[in-house]
Amino acid sequence: MKNNLSVLVSLITEDNDYQLEQAASAQAAAVKLGASVQIIYSGNDAVQQTQQLLRFIQDPSKRPDAILAEPVGTGMPQIAKAAVAAGIAWAIINSDVDYIAELRRHALVPAFAVVSDHEAIGKIQGQQIASILGEQGCVLYIEGPSVRDVAKIRTRGMMATKPTRVDVKTLKGDWTQNSGYHAIKSWLSLSTSRQLNVGMIACQNDDMAIGARRAFEELGDMRDRDAWLRLPITGCDGVPRSGQEWVRQGRLAATVVCPPLMGDAMQLMVSALKAGSQPQVRTLVAPSSLPSLNELQKSRARAAQMP
Repeated sequence: MKNNLSVLVSLITEDNDYQLEQAASAQAAAVKLGASVQIIYSGNDAVQQTQQLLRFIQDPSKRPDAILAEPVGTGMPQIAKAAVAAGIAWAIINSDVDYIAELRRHALVPAFAVVSDHEAIGKIQGQQIASILGEQGCVLYIEGPSVRDVAKIRTRGMMATKPTRVDVKTLKGDWTQNSGYHAIKSWLSLSTSRQLNVGMIACQNDDMAIGARRAFEELGDMRDRDAWLRLPITGCDGVPRSGQEWVRQGRLAATVVCPPLMGDAMQLMVSALKAGSQPQVRTLVAPSSLPSLNELQKSRARAAQMP
């Protein structure tokens, strides 16, 4: 095994703080492990991502030792198969796939998955909704794109733990700030938007949450604007320099902290390649609430006591 392993990291978009944190964690781990890393972004386009990866797999002069891929759409089983057949180790990141065990049957290289516990992320978000709204109310919920299982699993987790008498009105985004902004702008243009008596806005990531906030900040009617901005807005991902910082600044009421996975995946990949071994099929990484659920409940109790 050569000393300087080359690893290709395929990410969804540059227009998302969690994806940039994924890139930073991959680079930091590569430096520590003495591996070389190349990072590519697919512009939120599943077709572009598969074409990019195929170019690396099919061209012997570009072929890396390993690919770590966070997919825009599906888990890319055919790309995974092509990579492993070409002798390239494969790790799928943040996507629950069912083909890894089958892939490993004939693989001469490592193949595995590293996944955030998206159901737990959703469950924490449902608990945050309960801590902020109490037993009843209405939450405006900005969901990620349905082409990925991530959004569906987070929604399932949230629905399992939010109070039964809390109504959920779902809007669609694509993980970017602009999508959260446009989802709210479009929704506010509907006459029905004022009739729902929304108590909070919950988003499946922090970028969409801060985009939603920007849409409220731009409202021309000051009383209307202030009323919307008084509502708690929550997100997920909890990147230190953005999501966590926005919570500290009071721009978001809460986030769900999901540690970046690429650094862990890089460590598993390089160790497995050097040892000629297979990591476990699926590594699950746990999230946490910021602030804690206890702190959110205390804040609500204090607010309820205020005249």
